[in-house]
Amino acid sequence: MKIEHNLTIALTKGRILEETLPLLAAVGIKPLEDLESSRKLIVPTNLPKVDLVVLRGTDVPTYVQHGAADVGIVGKDMLLEYGDTGIYEPLDLGIARCRLMTAGPQSDAEPPAMRRRVRVATKFLNVARNHYSRKGIHADLIKLYGSMELAPLMGLADEIVDIVDTGKTLAENGMVPLELIAEISSRLIVNKASMRTRHGSVQTLIGALSEVVSPREARK
Repeated sequence: MKIEHNLTIALTKGRILEETLPLLAAVGIKPLEDLESSRKLIVPTNLPKVDLVVLRGTDVPTYVQHGAADVGIVGKDMLLEYGDTGIYEPLDLGIARCRLMTAGPQSDAEPPAMRRRVRVATKFLNVARNHYSRKGIHADLIKLYGSMELAPLMGLADEIVDIVDTGKTLAENGMVPLELIAEISSRLIVNKASMRTRHGSVQTLIGALSEVVSPREARK
């Protein structure tokens, strides 16, 4: 793959990074250092004009929106929560699939649809606010960053809005998924200015990743 312009690609830590690296390798982009152990904040690759930065998912859209990174790979949940102003979303990579859902105690007798006010623990404040507003439910939102399942168990909240993968953690804590908000997968995002000024290189990257992703999706 020939990249003519300098490109900085922002990657998301954790599971998304693990599933992204094989995709990048398949299109000929490999970091020159181990991303897990390297102390470098900007990691060069085997392509002289391509660098990688590894960020928290919450920061990837910000870096791309403001042009600090030309391209990013991030979960759709982050785009729903923080918006997509200043970016294009040209490709669903189909990796790190999960669901963004509401969940609550299994013993809760009152159906969610019957409620008009509910306390909700989540880190997805904007997503939760929009979801409950569409249903005509007043949501008192409590921002948490982890252990969401604990909030209903301790009486802090009635429900949670969180990412659900297998649902095993919910089940182990006496909770069940209630309503699907969105199917989540990781997306390739591009800064709008970079799409213009580095159009050839960005389109080359999009095209190469598309060729890798399409056969994978067809097999599912």
